[in-house]
Amino acid sequence: MVHSTQGQTPYHVDIVAAGHELVADEPPDNGGQNAGPGPFDLVVAGLAACTLITLRMYAERKGWAGFDISAQLRHRLEEKAHFVDRKVEVSGVPDAAGLERLRDIVERTPVTLALKPGFTISTVLTQAAGAAA
Repeated sequence: MVHSTQGQTPYHVDIVAAGHELVADEPPDNGGQNAGPGPFDLVVAGLAACTLITLRMYAERKGWAGFDISAQLRHRLEEKAHFVDRKVEVSGVPDAAGLERLRDIVERTPVTLALKPGFTISTVLTQAAGAAA
C-alpha cells in the first residue's frame, strides 16, 4: 500500500510505500524545491529496481557465482511520447547463451511489461569489460 500527503511547500509529497518513507518533489524550474525525485524519476527508479532484482533472481537460480549488475536509466518526453533509455551492464555471466537469455528476460520484467503500453523502452544489455561470456 502507498499513502501520500501534500507537504508544506508546493509540489512536495510525503509518501509511505510499504512502510518506507519517501519524498517526491519537482525541481525549482517546475515550481518545486527539489526535495526528492519527481514523479517520473520514481517510475523509472521502480523500473530500475525491478530490472536488477529480476535478473539477479535468474542468476541465483542458475548458480552464477560472481554475478553483478548495474543499470542507468533515463526518461525522455518527446512530442508527448514517453521514452526510457535503459543501459544494463552485467558481469559473471558464464557464456554467450546466458547473456542472450538475460537480454530476453530484461524485456519481460513485471514493471517493464506494465510500462510498455505507455512508454517506449529501449534497452542495451552488455557484459562488463573484461568479464567472461
